[in-house]
Amino acid sequence: MSRNLLSTAVLLVVIPSLSVSAQHSSKPTKRPDRTTTAIRAVLDAQIEAWNRGDIEGYMAGYWRSNETVFISGDSLTRGWETVLNRYQKNYNSREKMGALSFSDLEIMPIGNDTAVVIGRWRLQRAKDEPHGRFTLIFRKTKQGWRIVHDHTSVAS
Repeated sequence: MSRNLLSTAVLLVVIPSLSVSAQHSSKPTKRPDRTTTAIRAVLDAQIEAWNRGDIEGYMAGYWRSNETVFISGDSLTRGWETVLNRYQKNYNSREKMGALSFSDLEIMPIGNDTAVVIGRWRLQRAKDEPHGRFTLIFRKTKQGWRIVHDHTSVAS
């Protein structure tokens, strides 16, 4: 009888502590706000550059590498310079550029030097307001946090 009582007592102590331990380990650890703040600063600088008509300033938020990837619709563009050329071709006037805004941003660090950002984008132009969603992968580089992969969609 005392053996069963002892086993029951051990289980009553061990199981709740395992449960508490499992609960603590399953909670995502809060990353330093520095990452979120730094990435938000890159996005804010992109908005400011775009809204003053500075596409190269906007592109400063991207990793200046041949490995940078931009996907929109059925088009895949590789390389910083190629992405820059795409923007310059598609937005060759202030009217086409409009005023850019981002909203519903979610910045999710997935390591010390990588983060995923999802959000909405909108262009306010005289004749239309194209908008959609994006998923960005940021990597911390020697130059700071930069977009290495951009998948942007346009709402229909």
